[in-house]
Amino acid sequence: MKIIKTANINLRGKRVLVRCDFNCPLNKKGEIEDDFRIKRTIPTIEFLLKKDAKIILMSHLDDPGGRVVENLRLTPIQDKLFEYLDLSVLKAPDCKGENIKKMVFEMENGEIMLLENLRFHKGEEANDENFAKGLAELGEVYINDAFGASHRNHASIVGVPKFLPSFAGLLLEEEVRTLKKVIENPKRPLVGIFGGVKIETKLPVIKKFLEIADFVLVGGKIAKEVNFKDKKLIVAETAKNGFDINEASIKKFKDIIEKSATIVWNGPLGFFEKKEYENGTKEVAKAISESKAFKVVGGGETLFAVFKYNLDEKIDFLSTGGGAMLEFLAKGTLPGIEALK
Repeated sequence: MKIIKTANINLRGKRVLVRCDFNCPLNKKGEIEDDFRIKRTIPTIEFLLKKDAKIILMSHLDDPGGRVVENLRLTPIQDKLFEYLDLSVLKAPDCKGENIKKMVFEMENGEIMLLENLRFHKGEEANDENFAKGLAELGEVYINDAFGASHRNHASIVGVPKFLPSFAGLLLEEEVRTLKKVIENPKRPLVGIFGGVKIETKLPVIKKFLEIADFVLVGGKIAKEVNFKDKKLIVAETAKNGFDINEASIKKFKDIIEKSATIVWNGPLGFFEKKEYENGTKEVAKAISESKAFKVVGGGETLFAVFKYNLDEKIDFLSTGGGAMLEFLAKGTLPGIEALK
Protein backbone atom coordinates (compact mmCIF):
# COMPACT_ATOMS: atom_id res chain seq x y z
CA MET A 1 0.00 0.00 0.00
CA LYS A 2 1.55 3.28 -1.11
CA ILE A 3 1.10 6.20 1.27
CA ILE A 4 0.63 9.77 0.05
CA LYS A 5 2.68 11.17 2.95
CA THR A 6 5.85 9.39 1.80
CA ALA A 7 5.12 9.32 -1.94
CA ASN A 8 7.70 10.83 -4.25
CA ILE A 9 5.16 12.84 -6.26
CA ASN A 10 4.70 16.54 -6.90
CA LEU A 11 1.07 17.40 -6.13
CA ARG A 12 1.29 21.13 -6.91
CA GLY A 13 -1.53 22.03 -9.30
CA LYS A 14 -2.58 18.40 -9.60
CA ARG A 15 -6.25 17.42 -9.44
CA VAL A 16 -6.34 15.04 -6.46
CA LEU A 17 -9.44 12.89 -6.13
CA VAL A 18 -9.97 11.92 -2.49
CA ARG A 19 -12.40 9.19 -1.45
CA CYS A 20 -13.55 10.22 2.04
CA ASP A 21 -16.00 8.59 4.40
CA PHE A 22 -18.42 11.39 5.26
CA ASN A 23 -21.23 8.94 6.00
CA CYS A 24 -22.38 10.68 9.20
CA PRO A 25 -25.61 10.01 11.09
CA LEU A 26 -28.23 12.71 10.44
CA ASN A 27 -31.14 13.70 12.67
CA LYS A 28 -34.73 14.16 11.45
CA LYS A 29 -33.96 17.77 10.46
CA GLY A 30 -31.12 16.56 8.24
CA GLU A 31 -28.45 17.95 10.58
CA ILE A 32 -25.26 16.00 11.34
CA GLU A 33 -25.50 14.27 14.72
CA ASP A 34 -21.88 13.14 14.88
CA ASP A 35 -19.13 14.63 12.70
CA PHE A 36 -16.34 12.34 13.96
CA ARG A 37 -15.58 10.95 10.49
CA ILE A 38 -15.36 14.43 8.94
CA LYS A 39 -13.00 15.58 11.68
CA ARG A 40 -10.70 12.61 11.09
CA THR A 41 -10.27 13.41 7.36
CA ILE A 42 -9.19 17.02 7.95
CA PRO A 43 -5.43 16.19 8.32
CA THR A 44 -5.35 14.66 4.81
CA ILE A 45 -7.13 17.69 3.33
CA GLU A 46 -4.73 20.05 5.13
CA PHE A 47 -1.76 18.01 3.88
CA LEU A 48 -3.00 18.47 0.30
CA LEU A 49 -3.60 22.19 0.85
CA LYS A 50 0.03 22.57 1.91
CA LYS A 51 1.04 20.82 -1.32
CA ASP A 52 -1.02 23.37 -3.32
CA ALA A 53 -3.14 20.67 -4.97
CA LYS A 54 -6.64 21.00 -6.45
CA ILE A 55 -8.70 18.91 -4.03
CA ILE A 56 -11.78 16.99 -5.18
CA LEU A 57 -13.57 15.22 -2.32
CA MET A 58 -16.09 12.41 -2.81
CA SER A 59 -18.19 10.34 -0.45
CA HIS A 60 -21.48 8.51 -0.07
CA LEU A 61 -24.10 9.40 2.52
CA ASP A 62 -26.57 6.82 3.79
CA ASP A 63 -28.22 4.58 1.20
CA PRO A 64 -30.33 6.42 -1.40
CA GLY A 65 -30.42 3.28 -3.57
CA GLY A 66 -29.01 4.70 -6.80
CA ARG A 67 -31.39 7.67 -7.11
CA VAL A 68 -31.41 11.29 -6.02
CA VAL A 69 -32.84 11.75 -2.53
CA GLU A 70 -32.98 15.46 -1.70
CA ASN A 71 -32.35 15.16 2.03
CA LEU A 72 -29.26 13.00 1.39
CA ARG A 73 -27.37 15.68 -0.52
CA LEU A 74 -23.95 16.48 0.95
CA THR A 75 -24.75 20.11 1.84
CA PRO A 76 -24.45 19.52 5.64
CA ILE A 77 -21.02 17.96 4.98
CA GLN A 78 -20.01 21.02 2.95
CA ASP A 79 -21.00 23.27 5.90
CA LYS A 80 -18.99 21.17 8.38
CA LEU A 81 -15.90 21.18 6.15
CA PHE A 82 -16.12 24.97 5.93
CA GLU A 83 -16.37 25.10 9.72
CA TYR A 84 -13.24 22.98 10.25
CA LEU A 85 -11.08 24.29 7.42
CA ASP A 86 -12.21 27.92 7.52
CA LEU A 87 -12.02 27.86 3.73
CA SER A 88 -14.77 27.94 1.15
CA VAL A 89 -15.69 24.50 -0.20
CA LEU A 90 -17.50 24.43 -3.51
CA LYS A 91 -20.15 21.73 -3.90
CA ALA A 92 -20.80 20.18 -7.30
CA PRO A 93 -24.44 19.42 -8.22
CA ASP A 94 -23.45 15.85 -9.20
CA CYS A 95 -20.40 13.57 -9.19
CA LYS A 96 -20.11 12.82 -12.92
CA GLY A 97 -20.80 14.23 -16.37
CA GLU A 98 -19.33 16.85 -18.72
CA ASN A 99 -20.66 19.76 -16.66
CA ILE A 100 -18.86 18.50 -13.53
CA LYS A 101 -15.70 17.82 -15.53
CA LYS A 102 -15.72 21.42 -16.74
CA MET A 103 -16.09 22.72 -13.16
CA VAL A 104 -13.23 20.53 -11.96
CA PHE A 105 -10.93 21.47 -14.84
CA GLU A 106 -11.44 25.16 -14.05
CA MET A 107 -10.33 24.80 -10.40
CA GLU A 108 -7.41 26.84 -9.09
CA ASN A 109 -4.56 25.47 -6.96
CA GLY A 110 -5.61 25.12 -3.32
CA GLU A 111 -9.33 25.04 -4.13
CA ILE A 112 -11.61 22.37 -2.68
CA MET A 113 -14.64 20.87 -4.38
CA LEU A 114 -17.05 18.36 -2.85
CA LEU A 115 -18.80 16.06 -5.32
CA GLU A 116 -22.43 15.11 -4.72
CA ASN A 117 -23.45 11.80 -3.04
CA LEU A 118 -21.85 8.94 -4.99
CA ARG A 119 -24.73 6.60 -4.21
CA PHE A 120 -27.16 8.75 -6.19
CA HIS A 121 -25.84 6.59 -9.05
CA LYS A 122 -26.35 2.81 -9.24
CA GLY A 123 -22.87 2.49 -10.75
CA GLU A 124 -21.20 3.21 -7.39
CA GLU A 125 -22.45 0.14 -5.49
CA ALA A 126 -22.45 -2.00 -8.62
CA ASN A 127 -18.75 -1.20 -9.10
CA ASP A 128 -19.57 -0.28 -12.69
CA GLU A 129 -16.39 0.23 -14.72
CA ASN A 130 -17.76 3.16 -16.74
CA PHE A 131 -18.85 4.93 -13.56
CA ALA A 132 -15.38 4.38 -12.03
CA LYS A 133 -13.76 5.65 -15.25
CA GLY A 134 -15.97 8.77 -15.18
CA LEU A 135 -14.85 9.53 -11.63
CA ALA A 136 -11.20 8.85 -12.49
CA GLU A 137 -11.33 11.34 -15.37
CA LEU A 138 -11.87 14.12 -12.83
CA GLY A 139 -8.50 13.53 -11.15
CA GLU A 140 -4.83 12.96 -11.90
CA VAL A 141 -4.07 11.29 -8.56
CA TYR A 142 -6.36 9.18 -6.34
CA ILE A 143 -6.26 8.98 -2.55
CA ASN A 144 -8.34 6.58 -0.47
CA ASP A 145 -8.93 8.03 2.99
CA ALA A 146 -12.21 6.19 3.57
CA PHE A 147 -11.22 3.36 5.88
CA GLY A 148 -14.85 2.96 7.01
CA ALA A 149 -15.94 2.14 3.44
CA SER A 150 -12.89 0.14 2.33
CA HIS A 151 -14.53 -3.23 2.92
CA ARG A 152 -16.92 -2.47 0.05
CA ASN A 153 -16.27 -3.50 -3.55
CA HIS A 154 -17.64 -0.18 -4.82
CA ALA A 155 -16.54 1.88 -7.84
CA SER A 156 -15.00 4.75 -5.88
CA ILE A 157 -13.07 2.32 -3.65
CA VAL A 158 -11.79 -0.44 -5.95
CA GLY A 159 -12.67 0.82 -9.45
CA VAL A 160 -10.98 4.23 -9.62
CA PRO A 161 -7.48 2.97 -8.58
CA LYS A 162 -7.34 0.98 -11.85
CA PHE A 163 -7.14 4.25 -13.78
CA LEU A 164 -4.99 6.58 -11.63
CA PRO A 165 -1.80 6.59 -9.53
CA SER A 166 -3.29 5.64 -6.15
CA PHE A 167 -2.28 6.18 -2.54
CA ALA A 168 -3.53 5.81 1.03
CA GLY A 169 -4.46 8.99 2.88
CA LEU A 170 -3.29 9.86 6.39
CA LEU A 171 -6.37 8.43 8.10
CA LEU A 172 -6.35 5.15 6.15
CA GLU A 173 -2.64 4.71 6.90
CA GLU A 174 -3.18 5.32 10.63
CA GLU A 175 -6.11 2.86 10.81
CA VAL A 176 -4.13 0.13 9.06
CA ARG A 177 -0.99 0.69 11.14
CA THR A 178 -2.92 0.63 14.45
CA LEU A 179 -5.07 -2.41 13.69
CA LYS A 180 -2.09 -4.32 12.27
CA LYS A 181 -0.25 -3.79 15.54
CA VAL A 182 -3.21 -5.28 17.42
CA ILE A 183 -3.32 -8.47 15.37
CA GLU A 184 0.39 -8.92 14.68
CA ASN A 185 2.25 -7.61 17.69
CA PRO A 186 0.00 -6.81 20.66
CA LYS A 187 1.10 -6.35 24.22
CA ARG A 188 -0.42 -9.20 26.21
CA PRO A 189 -2.88 -10.11 27.60
CA LEU A 190 -4.85 -9.19 24.45
CA VAL A 191 -8.61 -9.01 25.08
CA GLY A 192 -11.31 -8.81 22.40
CA ILE A 193 -14.75 -7.57 23.48
CA PHE A 194 -17.58 -8.05 21.00
CA GLY A 195 -21.28 -7.21 21.25
CA GLY A 196 -24.13 -5.93 19.13
CA VAL A 197 -26.87 -7.69 17.22
CA LYS A 198 -25.41 -8.94 13.91
CA ILE A 199 -23.75 -12.30 14.48
CA GLU A 200 -22.76 -12.72 10.80
CA THR A 201 -20.41 -9.69 10.92
CA LYS A 202 -18.94 -10.64 14.31
CA LEU A 203 -18.41 -14.39 13.86
CA PRO A 204 -15.24 -14.20 11.67
CA VAL A 205 -13.56 -11.76 14.05
CA ILE A 206 -14.55 -13.78 17.13
CA LYS A 207 -13.03 -16.91 15.52
CA LYS A 208 -9.86 -14.99 14.62
CA PHE A 209 -9.54 -13.60 18.15
CA LEU A 210 -9.95 -17.09 19.62
CA GLU A 211 -6.70 -17.89 17.74
CA ILE A 212 -4.75 -14.76 18.66
CA ALA A 213 -6.22 -13.28 21.88
CA ASP A 214 -5.85 -14.30 25.52
CA PHE A 215 -9.54 -13.62 26.25
CA VAL A 216 -12.63 -13.09 24.09
CA LEU A 217 -15.62 -11.52 25.85
CA VAL A 218 -18.99 -11.64 24.12
CA GLY A 219 -22.21 -9.85 25.11
CA GLY A 220 -25.26 -8.24 23.52
CA LYS A 221 -27.72 -10.09 21.31
CA ILE A 222 -24.94 -12.04 19.56
CA ALA A 223 -24.10 -13.80 22.86
CA LYS A 224 -27.17 -16.02 22.41
CA GLU A 225 -25.83 -17.23 19.06
CA VAL A 226 -22.24 -17.98 20.00
CA ASN A 227 -22.37 -21.72 20.60
CA PHE A 228 -18.78 -22.97 20.45
CA LYS A 229 -16.71 -23.87 23.47
CA ASP A 230 -13.26 -22.44 24.04
CA LYS A 231 -11.35 -21.92 27.29
CA LYS A 232 -10.57 -18.25 26.54
CA LEU A 233 -14.17 -17.43 25.47
CA ILE A 234 -16.43 -15.83 28.07
CA VAL A 235 -20.03 -15.33 27.01
CA ALA A 236 -22.06 -12.92 29.12
CA GLU A 237 -25.30 -14.02 30.72
CA THR A 238 -28.38 -11.94 30.11
CA ALA A 239 -29.92 -9.86 32.86
CA LYS A 240 -33.55 -10.49 33.87
CA ASN A 241 -34.72 -7.61 31.68
CA GLY A 242 -33.42 -9.47 28.61
CA PHE A 243 -31.74 -6.42 27.05
CA ASP A 244 -28.53 -6.19 29.06
CA ILE A 245 -25.83 -8.40 30.59
CA ASN A 246 -26.14 -9.38 34.26
CA GLU A 247 -24.08 -8.18 37.24
CA ALA A 248 -22.01 -11.39 37.48
CA SER A 249 -20.95 -11.00 33.82
CA ILE A 250 -20.12 -7.32 34.31
CA LYS A 251 -17.85 -8.26 37.23
CA LYS A 252 -16.18 -11.06 35.24
CA PHE A 253 -15.56 -8.72 32.28
CA LYS A 254 -14.17 -5.96 34.53
CA ASP A 255 -11.72 -8.35 36.24
CA ILE A 256 -10.29 -9.40 32.87
CA ILE A 257 -10.21 -5.82 31.53
CA GLU A 258 -8.23 -4.71 34.58
CA LYS A 259 -5.46 -7.25 33.88
CA SER A 260 -5.27 -6.64 30.11
CA ALA A 261 -2.51 -4.88 28.15
CA THR A 262 -4.36 -4.50 24.81
CA ILE A 263 -8.15 -4.17 24.41
CA VAL A 264 -10.23 -4.20 21.22
CA TRP A 265 -13.93 -3.38 21.61
CA ASN A 266 -16.61 -3.44 18.92
CA GLY A 267 -20.34 -3.69 19.66
CA PRO A 268 -22.44 -2.60 22.68
CA LEU A 269 -23.35 -5.16 25.34
CA GLY A 270 -27.03 -4.32 25.57
CA PHE A 271 -29.75 -1.97 24.39
CA PHE A 272 -27.83 0.90 26.00
CA GLU A 273 -29.79 3.65 24.21
CA LYS A 274 -32.49 3.10 26.85
CA LYS A 275 -31.42 4.06 30.37
CA GLU A 276 -32.84 0.90 31.98
CA TYR A 277 -30.66 -1.33 29.76
CA GLU A 278 -27.42 0.67 29.71
CA ASN A 279 -25.69 -0.69 32.81
CA GLY A 280 -23.56 -3.39 31.13
CA THR A 281 -22.33 -1.21 28.28
CA LYS A 282 -21.75 1.77 30.58
CA GLU A 283 -19.86 -0.19 33.27
CA VAL A 284 -17.69 -2.07 30.77
CA ALA A 285 -16.98 1.16 28.80
CA LYS A 286 -15.85 2.86 32.02
CA ALA A 287 -13.66 -0.11 32.95
CA ILE A 288 -12.05 -0.04 29.49
CA SER A 289 -11.41 3.71 29.72
CA GLU A 290 -9.80 3.34 33.16
CA SER A 291 -7.59 0.43 32.13
CA LYS A 292 -3.86 1.00 31.56
CA ALA A 293 -4.08 -1.12 28.39
CA PHE A 294 -3.72 0.14 24.81
CA LYS A 295 -7.39 0.57 23.87
CA VAL A 296 -8.93 0.40 20.37
CA VAL A 297 -12.67 0.99 19.94
CA GLY A 298 -14.77 1.01 16.76
CA GLY A 299 -18.27 0.61 15.34
CA GLY A 300 -20.97 3.28 15.09
CA GLU A 301 -22.99 2.31 18.17
CA THR A 302 -19.88 1.59 20.23
CA LEU A 303 -18.46 5.05 19.48
CA PHE A 304 -21.86 6.55 20.27
CA ALA A 305 -21.63 4.92 23.72
CA VAL A 306 -18.07 6.18 24.23
CA PHE A 307 -19.10 9.75 23.35
CA LYS A 308 -22.32 9.47 25.38
CA TYR A 309 -20.36 8.65 28.55
CA ASN A 310 -17.62 11.24 27.73
CA LEU A 311 -14.88 8.61 27.61
CA ASP A 312 -13.42 9.41 24.17
CA GLU A 313 -10.41 11.27 25.59
CA LYS A 314 -9.39 8.14 27.50
CA ILE A 315 -9.40 5.78 24.49
CA ASP A 316 -6.09 5.45 22.61
CA PHE A 317 -7.60 4.86 19.18
CA LEU A 318 -11.15 5.39 17.92
CA SER A 319 -11.59 3.62 14.59
CA THR A 320 -13.79 5.21 11.92
CA GLY A 321 -14.76 1.75 10.71
CA GLY A 322 -17.43 -0.61 12.01
CA GLY A 323 -17.74 -3.40 9.45
CA ALA A 324 -14.37 -2.38 7.95
CA MET A 325 -12.65 -2.68 11.31
CA LEU A 326 -14.14 -6.14 11.93
CA GLU A 327 -13.19 -7.38 8.46
CA PHE A 328 -9.66 -6.00 8.73
CA LEU A 329 -9.15 -7.64 12.13
CA ALA A 330 -10.45 -10.96 10.76
CA LYS A 331 -8.59 -10.95 7.41
CA GLY A 332 -5.70 -8.50 7.79
CA THR A 333 -6.72 -6.58 4.66
CA LEU A 334 -9.69 -5.05 2.80
CA PRO A 335 -10.70 -4.70 -0.87
CA GLY A 336 -9.91 -0.97 -0.75
CA ILE A 337 -6.40 -1.67 0.57
CA GLU A 338 -5.74 -4.38 -2.00
CA ALA A 339 -6.77 -1.93 -4.74
CA LEU A 340 -3.90 0.38 -3.73
CA LYS A 341 -1.26 -2.32 -4.13
